[in-house]
Amino acid sequence: MLTFTHRTALVTGAGRGIGKAIAEALARHGVAVICVSKSADSCGAVAAAINASGGKAKALAVDVADGAAIAKAVEELQKEFPAIDILVNNAGITRDGLLFRMSDADWNDVISTNLTSCFHFCKLVGRPMTRARYGRIVNIASVSGIMGNAGQANYSAAKAGMIGLTKTLAREFAGRSVTVNAVAPGFIKTDMTTEFVNNPEASAKILEAVPLKRFGEAADIANMTAYLCSEEAGYITGQVFTVDGGMAM
Repeated sequence: MLTFTHRTALVTGAGRGIGKAIAEALARHGVAVICVSKSADSCGAVAAAINASGGKAKALAVDVADGAAIAKAVEELQKEFPAIDILVNNAGITRDGLLFRMSDADWNDVISTNLTSCFHFCKLVGRPMTRARYGRIVNIASVSGIMGNAGQANYSAAKAGMIGLTKTLAREFAGRSVTVNAVAPGFIKTDMTTEFVNNPEASAKILEAVPLKRFGEAADIANMTAYLCSEEAGYITGQVFTVDGGMAM
């Protein structure tokens, strides 16, 4: 078991997929988890399941593309929770398309949801962490932000931005014992990748680039994230951990 001493975590995009797996993994380690997603139903279901299994969780519906909504939500949370010790920025969307066909809306929606939300949460939740001289921030990036991916100019740019933000904040927060790291998933089996995973021709082409020759599971990302959030990871900061079956080696 990893060590977590009376910790509270906020996980964005916790209503499904990787975010759900991260919330559940932290809860199994005794962490109280604030499950954030745009859909009250999805984050509510995850929080309810965690509570039913003996863990501690709260659901919070927030449109993370709305900076004012984030500020209001964090202000209310800080009245309820003495400290938010762990922040996992996982919320993300895709609006794929080749650059010449990509609309301004598709670009702006992805940047706002995937990158700007990370900026807002790090700023608002990170400040109390620096005052308390303790905190763990993990940003869920992507190998697309390292390698690039045709048809994902917006997504790759947002994820690369998250990596740059991670490294910068790691330097800014290190003097206050707040660590900031990123996890970069490869092709993970979630509802966002269903069309590729369930298409034999598409999946075969993708797996040609994966040395381990299989898709990852959401639990693979959750396990790495949980470690980086634990007491044991206190001397790790500013790093990007690829969990991708060897794609970006």
